[in-house]
Amino acid sequence: MKKWVSLLLVVVMLLSMVACGKKTKKAASVGLDKLKSEYGFQWTDPTKPILNEKGAQELSFNMYSSKNASAKDYNDMKIMQDLAASTNVTVNWENVSESIYSTQKNLIFGNKDNRPDGIYHAGMGAGEIIKYAKRNVLVPISDYLEYMPNFSKILEERPDIKAQLINVEDGKIYSLPRIEEMGLLQNPNILFLNKNWAKEAIDAGAVTGLSADDLKDGVTIKADQMEAMLTYFKDNDMNGDGKTTDERPLSFVYNNWQGNQCDLYGMFGLNDNLEHRIIVDGKVTYTVQDDRFKEATNFIANWVSKGLISEASFDQSQDMFLANGKGLEKYGAFYWWESETVVSNPENYIVCAPIVGPNGDQTVCISNNPEVGVGELIFFSDTPNIEVLLAYFDRYYDPIISAQINYGPIGIVYEEELDANGMLVQKPLPEGLTADELRLQNAPLGIIYLSDYAWNNVVNMEPRAKLRLERLTAYVTPYMPTNVKPCPNLQFTMSELNTLANYETALNDYIRTNLFKWITDGGVSDSAWSAFQSELNGKCKIGELAKVYQDAYDRYLGN
Repeated sequence: MKKWVSLLLVVVMLLSMVACGKKTKKAASVGLDKLKSEYGFQWTDPTKPILNEKGAQELSFNMYSSKNASAKDYNDMKIMQDLAASTNVTVNWENVSESIYSTQKNLIFGNKDNRPDGIYHAGMGAGEIIKYAKRNVLVPISDYLEYMPNFSKILEERPDIKAQLINVEDGKIYSLPRIEEMGLLQNPNILFLNKNWAKEAIDAGAVTGLSADDLKDGVTIKADQMEAMLTYFKDNDMNGDGKTTDERPLSFVYNNWQGNQCDLYGMFGLNDNLEHRIIVDGKVTYTVQDDRFKEATNFIANWVSKGLISEASFDQSQDMFLANGKGLEKYGAFYWWESETVVSNPENYIVCAPIVGPNGDQTVCISNNPEVGVGELIFFSDTPNIEVLLAYFDRYYDPIISAQINYGPIGIVYEEELDANGMLVQKPLPEGLTADELRLQNAPLGIIYLSDYAWNNVVNMEPRAKLRLERLTAYVTPYMPTNVKPCPNLQFTMSELNTLANYETALNDYIRTNLFKWITDGGVSDSAWSAFQSELNGKCKIGELAKVYQDAYDRYLGN
């Protein structure tokens, strides 16, 4: 009985939390004619306010959003205050932590009498959007595109983005996306090598076919040469602390979104990723059904059993990996986006080309990390004067505004004056703050549009992002096959979503469990591999799942 009472109290408390903030009922919509005539509503000229002073005083909107713990309240952020001043649109923000939002999300949707006007950082999946769209809970944004010139232009110029947003059940769009295209997420790994340790191994005669002069950015190393080098790192006191037990020959963060193990499968010609799902010649392909995957797994497991790959790679968090790289040098080689983040002396590390495998293969991971984030912002169907609110958020897709939403405002993060090329340039970092700290404090993130045009004409990339892109362009992307593509954001029918819900989690768990066991326990036998393939095609329904993705991908290409 006490448990039921306690549970009831928790539910009541959560409902009261959802109801807190704005207690008054939503005002009625005033009608488009009155918006124009009395409140000065206009949306075509981005240099002018959306509302006049009367509109600013009499109309307001309530938005709900999770935020990073380091971020200021959105009401106090300079970029939000600047937007209020330039648009005359009053938006009142209610911020909660990400954990509270995940708890309150369903309660908000169910509390029809006291909902906000919209949810920012909504994190809405395709299934949720279909469900609430059918119940007429969400605003069909595509019905109001005339009030959104920036977003409409994106949809017109980028049918690939439009295809990732359309609800296939009715052909409408119910959420606004986040679009940040840098060309980084597709390749989450760069291989770095300690050049001083490598030179010592070469000078000692442990590695053949390489000279000290070869040790510069872009060096190509064969698998047997890398194995000899890592063995030398393991067996010798490379950092000079009197021990041979603290060196980590090759390190990464297993199954992390970046700096993971997937590039090692490139030694066997596989463009693997964390989902083990990729598009090859237009066909959805699971890498775990390729016999080369077995060969690669056994090869990697052999390196693990020999101590050439650090055991910590399989149980350390990203933060632990980064912390262990600081101070006394421990890493002989590692996968990450930049050495500057990982080690204290990045000048001691060079960038390697992908390792050449024993059969001569040389390629890289192609991840499915999307540069288009769907489901980022939704609006409730009972929101009054929705045209005004959509026109306001449409301003976020202006590249000057997008840069400030994503990194922080002019005057704090960006210089007041443009550079010689007429582009936004970042101010020097305040003493005692990292780039991440400054950004998280002052930028709400969320819906933006930063594409090639923005990076070439409007805003300079962060220095570290620019460095990542330069390295990827020089040493990683040349090794991507032209016939292999990442699997994009796809929209599914309700029937397809049911198939995914029924089988995909079990499939992923089955693959994950077996792969971890094989890599850390000596590899996979022929009989175990055969049983694995039978299970994939039987109980795990990998064929049915591939068909769901293929049908969705074909629709994506057809839009």
